[in-house]
Amino acid sequence: MLKQNLKLKLSQKLSPQQIQLMKLIQLPTQAFEQRLKQEVNDNPALEKGQEENDEFDMDDQSEAEKREEETQDELEDFDVDDYLGDDEIPSYRLKANNYSKDDEENKIPYAAGTSFSQFLKTQLQTFRLPDEQMEIAEFLVGSVDESGYIRRSTQDIVDDLAFTQNVYTNADTVEKLFSLVHRLDPAGVGARDLKECLLIQLKRRGNNPDVNLAYKLLDETFDAFTKKHYSKLLKKFKISEDELRAAIEEIEHLNPKPGGSYAGNSQPAEHVVPDFTIKIKDGDLELTLNGRNAPEMHVSREYSNMLNAYKESKNRTKKQKDAVMFIKQKLDSAKWFIEAIKQRQETLRITMASIMQHQHKYFMSGDERDLRPMILKDIAEEIEMDVSTVSRVANSKYVDTPYGTFLIKSFFSESMKNDQGEDVSTREIKKILEITVDKEDKKKPYTDEKLAEVLKEKGYPIARRTVAKYREQLDISVARLRKEI
Repeated sequence: MLKQNLKLKLSQKLSPQQIQLMKLIQLPTQAFEQRLKQEVNDNPALEKGQEENDEFDMDDQSEAEKREEETQDELEDFDVDDYLGDDEIPSYRLKANNYSKDDEENKIPYAAGTSFSQFLKTQLQTFRLPDEQMEIAEFLVGSVDESGYIRRSTQDIVDDLAFTQNVYTNADTVEKLFSLVHRLDPAGVGARDLKECLLIQLKRRGNNPDVNLAYKLLDETFDAFTKKHYSKLLKKFKISEDELRAAIEEIEHLNPKPGGSYAGNSQPAEHVVPDFTIKIKDGDLELTLNGRNAPEMHVSREYSNMLNAYKESKNRTKKQKDAVMFIKQKLDSAKWFIEAIKQRQETLRITMASIMQHQHKYFMSGDERDLRPMILKDIAEEIEMDVSTVSRVANSKYVDTPYGTFLIKSFFSESMKNDQGEDVSTREIKKILEITVDKEDKKKPYTDEKLAEVLKEKGYPIARRTVAKYREQLDISVARLRKEI
């Protein structure tokens, strides 16, 4: 049985304008510039730059009146259907054969360069090989990854050559051509694992005692060497610590990723544009917003005049009324976008100013140990905004400081209690942990338990498992792998 009833419900919803504002706040400088360009192209009532001055003399006034009469005449003949129908115009009618310097695209070009694979194939041309062997060698070179390795077994390559290239060969022939690929530059390219990569490089270093010992260490005791079981190595090879140290130094000069040494890739570098700049001026901090985040925008005067002319018209047709609605919509959209830009600027400035004051001591010294505990909620409550707004600013914006350019969210951290009951930043504890590891005796590096004891002595009572977690976040190896001769 169907029933009807009334129900009152109170709910909060974001308007489309508020949603758009949040999206604008989230955009970093470069993306914001693209969004601005798109809006200017889409809305003819929105213009960049300062609005023209209203002050003019009598001659200018008569000229303005003349232009207004011409505009009025044009408005009377204005067909809104023609104006609104631009999307239906074929693309060939919008193209022109003439060219102007103003049409140039001022974008930074990136050189295409030579790919790593092509670089290796060019070297293959210096060898005289039968056609079939050259085809196999080129296939091997094509299988090299960006680090310089061929991470596939010989049998897999034999099978792939048969299925994809219609080349039938055997493992011995492929191994022979592997040796040829290993002669290419950079040294170590074409290796199937780290051990083979390092051994290939050592072969090219000539014949001297240190290199020979380094080769034997890797060839015969690779696992023991990587685990730094130095006492076992000293006993097995009957060598002194100085000899082992010299061999280790030879190995440390090898390149574990030979593909990374190739400089011909010419990949576009990612450019970070700081949204803020913090400077120390007269003993105090000075915050500035990147000027590219504060563009000069104004509503088109031509569109405003067109709207006024339509409103003053006595005999209005349906087309004129449609035109009024269209122009008003574009003007309202332009006014809202200008207001949204101002709100974005103010939100960015207020948020960063609060962060700067919260971390004042750090920005004055640059020492990470001066970072105070700070979470998004702290800043949100101080500037009386939502946590999500602060998050949008922190997650995508960069600030240029006297000590480098940083992502704003890197200044946020949780807090922990020290032995005096004071709140300290986890970033501060990590920095002290990093300094402690740097100053340890590398012959007897600290275990996680010992590091916990050292930190406790410094006034930071944290558990061993917490030390292990921070050590991993700092990409610091365990004690055994930090050991040196």
